[in-house]
Amino acid sequence: MKTLAIGLMSGTSLDGLDICLAEFEQQKEWTFTILKTETIPYSSVWENKLKNAIHLPAEQLLELHSDYGFYLGQQVKDFLRKHELKKVDLIASHGHTIYHQPQRKFTLQIGDGRAIKLETGLPVIYDFRSQDVLMGGNGAPLVPIGDHHLFSQYNACLNLGGFSNISLQSADKRIAFDISPVNIVLNSLAQQLGENFDHNGDMARRGKINHILLEQLNLLDFYQQPHPKSLGIEWCNRYVFPLLTNTDPLDSLATFTEHIADQISYVINKNMIGNILFTGGGAYNTFLIEKIKSKTTSEIIIPDKEIIEYKEALIFAFMGVLKMHNEINVLSSATGSISDHCSGLMA
Repeated sequence: MKTLAIGLMSGTSLDGLDICLAEFEQQKEWTFTILKTETIPYSSVWENKLKNAIHLPAEQLLELHSDYGFYLGQQVKDFLRKHELKKVDLIASHGHTIYHQPQRKFTLQIGDGRAIKLETGLPVIYDFRSQDVLMGGNGAPLVPIGDHHLFSQYNACLNLGGFSNISLQSADKRIAFDISPVNIVLNSLAQQLGENFDHNGDMARRGKINHILLEQLNLLDFYQQPHPKSLGIEWCNRYVFPLLTNTDPLDSLATFTEHIADQISYVINKNMIGNILFTGGGAYNTFLIEKIKSKTTSEIIIPDKEIIEYKEALIFAFMGVLKMHNEINVLSSATGSISDHCSGLMA
């Protein structure tokens, strides 16, 4: 039986709202076909609202949770109208992460699924992370369930978004964890230089590596911790950005790009990965990819544009399908929760 699902993804790097419509079918194994995709760039108003939401008092944050839900619903409604889609079975929404503190048993992705349903009239599944956090997990990474069912032809899958995370098969289980910040830091540094992001890594290529700063970054405690583990903006605000304040932004870009390549190549080499699928906006950062390739002999595969840009939205759509079938959609081996489980609220 085929299921048509829309996945919505908004990453911490605030590139925009990714919408992916895909068809899923289970015979012996799950298969997928991506049918339509679109990225809706955020207006400066929405970008500022989401960027500053972490500082809002409770009442205003609750208001934003509702407003953003209606915004998501409106964007999906426009997407459906534009592509003349009538038979979609469900919407699966990641929401936009404002807080992520699993050690304190909470994570918050705003965008009320009930508002999305009111706008679209379609079944909506949302809030995929909270249950895992309550079960003692990190609430992240969640995409390994999709890597396991949809991308098992690769030894590992690595996403370069606001943060980098990896998913790989180890013995009889799928393990996954965040590796390091990526675009959440690189974009911030590029913006200090008047650009939204470092196109192709060209600015980092012009900068000089500050080896003292590089060593400070590489010695941060997170990198010594065992998996499962995950990162959030709070960690960057506390440990990363203060280290970058006294270095020229161009040199900080060069140094932090080197730092990302150090951390990613270390994980790849330690796990002796044969081939690895790279996705996310950072896969377009040719300077970063060159750096990683220079530090490992593993085969790095850059797929086509649809998979690079929409793999996460695709997998959240898939997680919604699994939820509708009451099947496991979160792996405890990836998040550290007490057991595999079926997560997400239904509206």
